Amino acid sequence: MSALVIYLMSGPDTPELAEAAVEGGADLVELGFPFSDPLADGPVIRQAAEQALAQGMRTAACLECLAKTRERVDVPLVPMTYASLLEAYGYERFATDAEAAGATSLIVADLPADERPDLRRIQLVAPTSTDERLELAADHTDGWLYLVTLTGTTGARDDLSPHLAGLISRARALTDVPLYAGFGISTPEHAQAAAALADGVVVGSRAVEVAEDGPAALRDYVRSLRTAIDAAVPAIID
Repeated sequence: MSALVIYLMSGPDTPELAEAAVEGGADLVELGFPFSDPLADGPVIRQAAEQALAQGMRTAACLECLAKTRERVDVPLVPMTYASLLEAYGYERFATDAEAAGATSLIVADLPADERPDLRRIQLVAPTSTDERLELAADHTDGWLYLVTLTGTTGARDDLSPHLAGLISRARALTDVPLYAGFGISTPEHAQAAAALADGVVVGSRAVEVAEDGPAALRDYVRSLRTAIDAAVPAIID
């Protein structure tokens, strides 16, 4: 059964939203730490980051949000941010403080695998990654490898990326680590199709949109994803 990862932007309501997501069937919650220039993110998450910054969600406040979320849920919690934030806060200090607040790992969207190899984190790869970079990222990743399913930013799409099957095929030939697919996955149908190929499915922009309607709406949405993922039939990839 594929894992379900739900992304939420850190904010005053995030602990309650994360609890609702877990009640709906999320196996892991990714917490966005807002950054003013999020290169990997599309309009939905950019807007959520701007709103979070306007609410005063700087690094210390996000770590406090992480700690409050940890009090409500017992699934893995993974902060997702950018290297500039860690540069400003201090890499080692951030890693220490995030772990103390309840983080189980970390994602730094714009930090290549061969930079700061001492920083324990989940690595990302894309369809444009060479086999050499895929293997390097897999060797350095923490627990699972994040497959960016498309070339572009986060955001809901009409269809699942056609690049996913090929990326998974290449990654499976190079590593045994679990492969989680994200970017552009927004509907139960997308999630089911991705779960037939990958070990985990990451849903971000659409979850952030639904979260605006409150915990109950998010719980129902995540439950629909969970049901679809559980019904997925593993695909055979040549």
